[in-house]
Amino acid sequence: MRTFHRRRLRLLVLCSCLACAAAAVHAQQTGQQNKAGRNAVPTAKRVDALQQQVDAQSQQLDDLRSRLAEQEERYRQLQERLGQGQDTRQEARKPAVRPPGTPVPEGGGAATAASAAAAAEAGQEGTRPVQVGVAQAEQSTVAPPMAQIFDEPSILTPKGHYVLEPSFQYNYSSNDRVALVGYTVIPAILIGLIDVREVKRNTLIPALTGRWGVTNKMELELKVPYVIRSDNTVSREIFTGSAVDNVFDTKGHGIGDVEMAMRYQIFSAKENWPYLVGGLRFKSRTGKDPFEVVTDCVTRCLGNTTGTGLPLDAPTGSGFYSLQPSVTWLYPSDPAVFFGGLSYTYNFGRDNVSRLVLNNQQEELGSIKPGDVWGINFGMGLSINERSSFSLGMELYSVGPTSQNGQTVRGSVRTQLASLLLGYSFRLTDKTNINVSIGAGLTRDTPDLQLTVRVPMSF
Repeated sequence: MRTFHRRRLRLLVLCSCLACAAAAVHAQQTGQQNKAGRNAVPTAKRVDALQQQVDAQSQQLDDLRSRLAEQEERYRQLQERLGQGQDTRQEARKPAVRPPGTPVPEGGGAATAASAAAAAEAGQEGTRPVQVGVAQAEQSTVAPPMAQIFDEPSILTPKGHYVLEPSFQYNYSSNDRVALVGYTVIPAILIGLIDVREVKRNTLIPALTGRWGVTNKMELELKVPYVIRSDNTVSREIFTGSAVDNVFDTKGHGIGDVEMAMRYQIFSAKENWPYLVGGLRFKSRTGKDPFEVVTDCVTRCLGNTTGTGLPLDAPTGSGFYSLQPSVTWLYPSDPAVFFGGLSYTYNFGRDNVSRLVLNNQQEELGSIKPGDVWGINFGMGLSINERSSFSLGMELYSVGPTSQNGQTVRGSVRTQLASLLLGYSFRLTDKTNINVSIGAGLTRDTPDLQLTVRVPMSF
């Protein structure tokens, strides 16, 4: 019996253990199921968030593909414009090296000398529009514009375009001359007469210049000046015995000598070679020349055996035709632009020349040939920003002596004229610039001051 109860007790204990084990297993399974159920919601949320990030990144990739397609289309259009060559035209804006003057100068200038829509589009693309007589799209063959300081503009006019340039120039010069006629007894003591003259000259030259682009590399120019001149001479003439200074005033105004010019771009800058432009300028004699105005007599005036020998009215022209071939160059070297030029002016002589003196008499002078002129200039242009620039340069002219009847006029010698020039250019609009230049004479024969204002307007 005891053995039975023991077995029964063991069986009950064993059953209890099995029941507990089964309950534990069931509880563990139930816990795992509950845990899995609780984790199901966060996992789904994470999957949704990742899916949203993937969608956003896909949208960004689509936007980038669209922008890339737009850039490729714009690049293709620019390539087409580059291929058009001579048919593509754009307006240059000065930062500046219009002007008005590639060289290329010829000048300077102008610019070369530089359509509004093309320039605005170039500005949107972040490029600096420049030109020197070729299409703006051809950036590798176009010279940059600069502030014009020489007579020639810095850039050429594009084909079919026009440039109208009103300008104003003021010149002031003064010169002293002392002539001694006599002999010396001891050093520093002169026995004889002294001729002392102080000449002050003021000249105003408003002018209107028009340029037309025949081709992308050639332009024609016509310049019509109007001269307003005033000369004041303070003198004590010889042979008069006067101890009082006399003031001789001379004034005159009228149209000056009309000029015509042609410029052609020989080649563009390639392989360390500069832009090179050849020019040919012809000056007429439309202004009143020195032989047409009445001259204070030298030997024919009653009561005065000498006179002053000066014109009673100031002439507005030179009285001689001239032809000037020239070559100018321009070399860009960021951030500066270097330029220069060489010219030769041939003055045509005149035969049977006579000048008008007092009492309506003619004084025969014979044949007169003014001296020819060699000229050289050079300088540097620097851009300040997209709308303004300045230039610094120097020009030198060597004027030969004048001959009369095949002989050099007594007292006529070779004259050297040198000026230091400083110019500033500002772009008012896409089609209008303003150029201001100031020149200071470096030799006694050169005007002391030269102020020039130019306003080139392109059409």
